Amino acid sequence: MAVTMTYAGLVAATDGKALRGRGHVRRRGNSLQVAVYTGMDPVTGKQHYLIESVPIGSGKDAERVAERKAERVRTRLLAQRDAAQVAKTSATLERAIEAWFEVAELEVSTRLGYRSYIDRYIVPALGSVPIKRLQVQALDQYYAALRRCRTRCNGRPRMEHRVAGPHQCREVIHRRKREHDCAAVKCRVLECTMHRCQPLGASTVRQIHSIISAALSNAVRWEWIPANPAKDARKPAQPTPNPKPPSSEDAARLVAEAFARDVEWGTLVWLVMVTGMRRGELAALRWSDVDLDGALVRIDKAYFARQGQQIEKDTKTHQARTPAIDPLTINLLQAHRSHCQQYLAKLGITAFGNTYVFSPAPARRRPYHPDSLSRRYSRMAERLNIRTSLKSLRHYNATELLRDGVDLRTVAGRLGHGGGGTTTLRVYVAFIPESDRRAATSIANRMPQPPKAQT
Repeated sequence: MAVTMTYAGLVAATDGKALRGRGHVRRRGNSLQVAVYTGMDPVTGKQHYLIESVPIGSGKDAERVAERKAERVRTRLLAQRDAAQVAKTSATLERAIEAWFEVAELEVSTRLGYRSYIDRYIVPALGSVPIKRLQVQALDQYYAALRRCRTRCNGRPRMEHRVAGPHQCREVIHRRKREHDCAAVKCRVLECTMHRCQPLGASTVRQIHSIISAALSNAVRWEWIPANPAKDARKPAQPTPNPKPPSSEDAARLVAEAFARDVEWGTLVWLVMVTGMRRGELAALRWSDVDLDGALVRIDKAYFARQGQQIEKDTKTHQARTPAIDPLTINLLQAHRSHCQQYLAKLGITAFGNTYVFSPAPARRRPYHPDSLSRRYSRMAERLNIRTSLKSLRHYNATELLRDGVDLRTVAGRLGHGGGGTTTLRVYVAFIPESDRRAATSIANRMPQPPKAQT
């Protein structure tokens, strides 16, 4: 059915598809509202329209002038909608992401993390949406929904069932077959609970945005779509770094506790404090990387273990570094090395240089799992009632070095940061009160002295 879209002779269309296809004009107060249908919102299921209002002025021909303007606006909005939907493929977002994922050059750890985000969050929500229909508003609403709840629930109370299909919402897994007291023997209880919203962190949503944006940019480069809508989407702001290194007193307690439990564990904690090594770099450290005569430690690889993959790869920044070590650290490593050599000699192992400095295996051919190092350190800190993590020792190292006047470039080099120390200042350096007080005193001494107060 033909539809006349000028306001004066507007005929109400009975064919909804025709009306949605060419747009419509209606009067709203003292203006004409032009609406052009652009499709269904893939997140909320609501219909999307491009809407623009044309005010009706005063005067004899004001309404007729407004009608002509509204018709021009309708033509422009239709062209805008049609241009946004021009694409050479009807591929979905899932297909675009998989195509990009096949050719993307990503680190093993990054690839595994992205794979998890794709399968858990992106594909269930937007995977079936054609990329030519994906709009900025849909991405904005999707990110906002994830920040409210990672399951994108509707906010209504509901039961979170642990399994699909008919089942008992409360089931007791008994540990004994005969009669017993479940509480005494600690029988396992499986129980369905009410849903509690768990929002995704801002950094995780930013990672999800990076995946979508990279896939759509690749689709633009391959001429699948004319433009990337993710470029204009509003991603969460970068979280403000808030490093919390242990105090000097807490660091001393941690070292003392580590040596009291195990000399090798104490040496490991000490080495992290004085070098600022990452846990993966520490796990991959071999005796061939330690130059006790030159007082240097070469760090050029990291051990990675996740989802069944265990490999040695480049450092996080793909840069090798050789931080110097002090005489006390040399003595600790010499003692640890002598102990390892004596133990391996009893096992009949003479090839020593390629063994790991820290290892849970008797032959020292297997490195520690990075997660096991973090868990052991956290348990030790919890016993001392200190809230800290193994990574915070990097914060401690950077903060103490800068406190003692070591220049930023040297500190960044020891930690393995690029960019001239920008990352070191932004993330790893806690606010130093002593330096702040020195700065206040310095500026006050350089200021002209105020005149004496007159009585």
